[in-house]
Amino acid sequence: MKRRAPLTPDITPLIDVVFILLIFFLVSATFKKNERVLNLALPTSTQAQKSTEKEPIRIELSEDALAYNGKRITFLEMEKDLEKITQKEKAVDLIIDKTVRYQRIVKVLDMLKKYQLFNLSLISRIE
Repeated sequence: MKRRAPLTPDITPLIDVVFILLIFFLVSATFKKNERVLNLALPTSTQAQKSTEKEPIRIELSEDALAYNGKRITFLEMEKDLEKITQKEKAVDLIIDKTVRYQRIVKVLDMLKKYQLFNLSLISRIE
């Protein structure tokens, strides 16, 4: 009597598909640069325009957090980063939550003025 060899499924195609999916997700995850770090409720505007600068400095401000170019930082760390900027006409996108106290906004504006960064855009939600 002949014995049959047990059938085992070939998992090579499965491994190939898993690696292709892994590579796809790794590559596509790098395209999420311009998303906001902080979850902000922006004020609305009917006359807002989009910034034309390709890579502006992005500052996000909420009631309890601060983000600079996509990274959560403190005011002291942001001041050190602003001090290093040599191109004074560089655009600055300021994204502020609508519930932030005015004193925190003034603190950021004073810092920008101190380092002569006057090309400022206040970002709002467009209706």
